[in-house]
Amino acid sequence: MSAEQKVMNRWLVVAGAIAIQIALGAIYAWSAFTKPLQSDAFGYSKTETQAIFSAGLASFGIVMIIAGRLQQRYPARNIALIGGGLLGLGYILSSFGDGFAYKLVTIGIIGGAGIGFAYVVPIAVGVKWFPDKKGLLTGLAVAGFGFGALIWILMASPTSMIADTIGFDGLIDSKIELIGGEEVTVYNADNVNQVFLIYGIIFAILVTLGALVMVPPPAGWLPEGWTPPTPAGGASGSAAYEFESQEMLRTPQFYMLWSMFVIGALAGLMVIGNIKNFAQDPNDGFTSNAADIATIGAAICLPIFNGLGRIAWGSVSDRIGRRQAFIYMFSAQAVMMFVFFWSTFNAYAFYLVVALIGFNFGGNFALFPAATADNFGSRNIGANYGIVFTSYAAGGIIGPILAGMVKDGGYSYTYAFLPAAVLCVVAVVLAFMLKAPDVPQAKADEA
Repeated sequence: MSAEQKVMNRWLVVAGAIAIQIALGAIYAWSAFTKPLQSDAFGYSKTETQAIFSAGLASFGIVMIIAGRLQQRYPARNIALIGGGLLGLGYILSSFGDGFAYKLVTIGIIGGAGIGFAYVVPIAVGVKWFPDKKGLLTGLAVAGFGFGALIWILMASPTSMIADTIGFDGLIDSKIELIGGEEVTVYNADNVNQVFLIYGIIFAILVTLGALVMVPPPAGWLPEGWTPPTPAGGASGSAAYEFESQEMLRTPQFYMLWSMFVIGALAGLMVIGNIKNFAQDPNDGFTSNAADIATIGAAICLPIFNGLGRIAWGSVSDRIGRRQAFIYMFSAQAVMMFVFFWSTFNAYAFYLVVALIGFNFGGNFALFPAATADNFGSRNIGANYGIVFTSYAAGGIIGPILAGMVKDGGYSYTYAFLPAAVLCVVAVVLAFMLKAPDVPQAKADEA
């Protein structure tokens, strides 16, 4: 129809989503900052560096509930713009102070809140444009989050071509000093803060550009040639009923999804937040000669496969169903978390395991929003997924801080990684039990 011909190309929404998510993915580049912040330039403990990371994740998850509800009253584009402004502001402000509490508030709480406002927008808008490919869309919409981490890690490196091109030195002062007969990398607080400043400006610009196309399709619009399936609910079709948030909270399916997401987030974020500390640990990690090389390789593998996993698991779930995809993904992650501690016997084995952990972790962000829409409907996906996503905040608090506390307490990283592997097995069991929720009794009686 002529009216349909005037509708915006829906793939522009995907492009805008990727631009937004690339900026938001900065939080996954946090491992690049842990060593500089633990150096004499700042003097943070391992637990403190993980506390900033966890504060960002918690703020992200909690604020996302507010953002989801605001989208029911205000244009999604405006919500994304608020998010970009807060994210940029948090990083810009962080460049003017060195204290732990100051970084916790600016990067963790303010920056995390910005991510929470902007993150849900591409998902909520995107599923309305792609009712025929919810899994693929959610994977593509959040793929930039994973790939963005690679960009920001590379830009933070003083040897990076990207850093050289835009003319700043990155995190590390380019000199290596001999201290006690050993070569020691010297970190410079001014360089670190310069990175935060430049990042904040870039983040605000990227989110603003992506927000311009965050508009829903016209009422009643459907993709050309696509007929909505008969509502069946659950893992592979459309929800049989559009659940309000209060109704969703009364279903066991919500708590099953929430618990599974906590586990998926806990395992992945534990690795992301501590990978550099683990690889360079004198007892658990590599020898000193191999540690830097292994860390750089893993830092590249993790975000690449994190992004690929979002697309791949989302696309696969459209074919085999969300429930089956959950079973496969969590089974694979259980194995990877179990073998991770012993992967440091060889750099290539370490790269492989890290890549697969990132691949499975990325799948969470494609499967859970699609599963939320499958089980509880697409109309209220912004608000409903915002609540489901609080599980990510919980996992973000528990996982990274647990690993940091284990090492600060003088214990091996096995006491963090192996419990995470066991929890992934629990998630497999929950996935086996997952089925479509029943329509609320009062609504069923009305029908």
